[in-house]
Order: sequence, then structure tokens, then C-alpha cells
Amino acid sequence: MRLPILVFNIETTLDLTMGAHLHGLSHLPKEDVQQALNKLRRQETGSDFQRLHLHEISCISGLWVSEKGLRLFSFSQNEYTELEILEKFLSIFEKRLPILVSWNGAQFDLPVILLRAMYYGLSAPRLFDQGEIDQQKRFNNYQNRYHQQHIDLMDSMSMFNRQNFQKLDDIAAFLDLPFRDKMAVSVEVNSEQAVIKTWLIYIRWMLLKGQLTQSDHAKAIQNMIVCLKEQHQHHEFLTHWQAVAKHTALSRTFFS
Repeated sequence: MRLPILVFNIETTLDLTMGAHLHGLSHLPKEDVQQALNKLRRQETGSDFQRLHLHEISCISGLWVSEKGLRLFSFSQNEYTELEILEKFLSIFEKRLPILVSWNGAQFDLPVILLRAMYYGLSAPRLFDQGEIDQQKRFNNYQNRYHQQHIDLMDSMSMFNRQNFQKLDDIAAFLDLPFRDKMAVSVEVNSEQAVIKTWLIYIRWMLLKGQLTQSDHAKAIQNMIVCLKEQHQHHEFLTHWQAVAKHTALSRTFFS
């Protein structure tokens, strides 16, 4: 398994200011704008899930996996502006070119990052170059669906068939991993837990593909347990994992 790996997840809110501007709703009180935007979107698609450019990034979380171990982090609007969040995330790629791992990242997370970065006039060639600057990127880049520089697990595990797409929490529950903590106290905790589950599914995927041995998979699980024990905000998540891990012979070994 190639290192370093960056498992990432974004959380977003509706950009009411931009939505009002684009749809001619600036005359409405702010509290009415979201209702109006949702109504317009439902009329258009039957769902109130907004277009990608109207998703303002409120948090980007990541799990950095390297020879030195695991490091869990979040950049959120509790501390930074959206611009600063993007600058911090994109600066990672100025120094390293990690393997990216996500759940639905090719459909949602990366396109939102791309659009919001363009809005602020940012440049991120090492993330978005497809061979125009570095010709080697033609053969392995972060955008191509079938390359290995960015692995969107939802896409890969569906065998690239949209009809087989599954929700992260459903697959986590299926594999005896904790599903999303609806009582999580903050957007950062929610986002980090999505990252943790994505990582745990990823190493099971690597085990299936023969890129991790059983012993290496077990070691990766134990490293994640140790990491969670050091993160007080995830103690209930860890307790939940220990409870659901009793269901199958494999998962029972995680806490034996």
C-alpha cells in the first residue's frame, strides 16, 4: 500500500448570498432565501439538493496516513474563513502528492473544492493538472475515474456503476463499523467520523484486493483504535464500534 494517503471529507452549507444573487432573490429576507432556493430546486429536480457551486465549504477533515502513523485533522469555519480552509487544504499538495481516498469524492467533494477554489481565484495545479503541466499526470492524476491517485471508494466498490452506489453509513454498518453519530457535538466531529469510516472501509478494500495482508490489516485496525483513544471527542464513537464489532468473527478480533 503506497504512502502517504490522505482520506478526506468535506461538509458544506448552502451559500445563501450566492443563491440569492443567482436566482434574483436578494429582495427576500435571509431566512426566506433557503426556503425559496429549496422550492426552486425541487421544482427542477424533485430534490432540494442544490447545485455544487452553491455548496459553501464549512469544514474539510482528513486522516493523514504515513510511515509515521495516523494524524486526524479538521479545518473548519469555527476557526477559518472558507478561503483559509481551501488555502490550507490545497497547500498540502504543494508539498506532497498523497493518494487521495474518499467516499463520493469524485462526484461531490473534489468538484465542490474545484468550484469554490475558482471562485476565490486560487491555483492548485498539483491537484488538478491532467498532464498539461506535468506530462506524467496524463497517466495518473486525481481526476481520472480509473486512475489510482484518487480512489473514490463509493465509485470503485460499485464497479463504476451508478446503480450500485451505496451510502457510507450503510456499508459501515454492514462491515460492523460504527455508523454516523447523530449526537455528534460539532461539524468537525461528524466530518472526522466520516473520514475514519472511509479509512476503515478502504483498508478492508485493500485486504480484498490483496494489497494488505491479514496481519497488516489487523495492525491498521489497532493503529486506528489507538488513534481514537487519544481523541476524546471520538470516545463514544469508539465505544459504539466496540459494541457492533461483536457481530462477526472477523470484527470480534478487533477488540479481543
